[in-house]
Amino acid sequence: MDIAALIGIGVLTGATTVLFGFGGGFVTVPVVVWADAALGADAVRVATATSALVMLVNAGFATAVTPRRVLGALRGSGALLLLLAAGAAAGALATGTAPAGLTRWVFVGYLAVTAADLLLRPGFLRPRTRSGAAPESGGPRPLPAVLGAPIGAVAAYLGVGGSVMTVPAMRRAGHPMHAATALANPLTLAIALPATAVSLSAAGAPSAAHAHVHLVGLVDPRAAAALLLGALPVIAVLRRRPPRIPDRVHAGAYIGLLGAAGIAMLAF
Repeated sequence: MDIAALIGIGVLTGATTVLFGFGGGFVTVPVVVWADAALGADAVRVATATSALVMLVNAGFATAVTPRRVLGALRGSGALLLLLAAGAAAGALATGTAPAGLTRWVFVGYLAVTAADLLLRPGFLRPRTRSGAAPESGGPRPLPAVLGAPIGAVAAYLGVGGSVMTVPAMRRAGHPMHAATALANPLTLAIALPATAVSLSAAGAPSAAHAHVHLVGLVDPRAAAALLLGALPVIAVLRRRPPRIPDRVHAGAYIGLLGAAGIAMLAF
């Protein structure tokens, strides 16, 4: 895949960062698997590590330009952020040692189970109601800190940033989609930072001597730079002028993107 194509796909990762809180992970992983296909089975490991770096920058930038009144919903979430980071470090270490083929199938299976859960269980597409009438009142509830470690571990292992778990959890806790997706970025930042540190310093990285792929640890810096070049301007524009999307349409599009990512991973 050439640099121009990666930059173009980076534009898409910028849009998913703002609109869905993904930080680019669900787009980045299949794309880097495709771009680094010459690495064979190791392409999945490199893709998840490269995705962590892309998400770190995307989520950090998106968080920096998010209004403080929105970020205020995470006040008092220090324990959750610390456990997300601890779980992410463990998940990133697992990426470097687990069989590469296993990661691909866990990625696809996890997306399939999550999409089915969001479609079938109340609370995501259809807000929970009392007596079948009005949405539950009392305001959004905070995410339990105990969820931090497992979310961080799974997210870092798959290179997806955690939004596939945090957005549905915040949605069911009472947040509208625009708030849940915005808050996913600082939570992704807590996951991507330790995951990137582990990936950049990884020993025993796959040999790319015959694949013309230069790696730093497990990270492909060329692919990451091209994706970020496309993503960052889009994040800046969409954060300034966010599109107005009906809440239920927004939730449905989120599920659709999960399905598209799973199909892309199978295709690559």
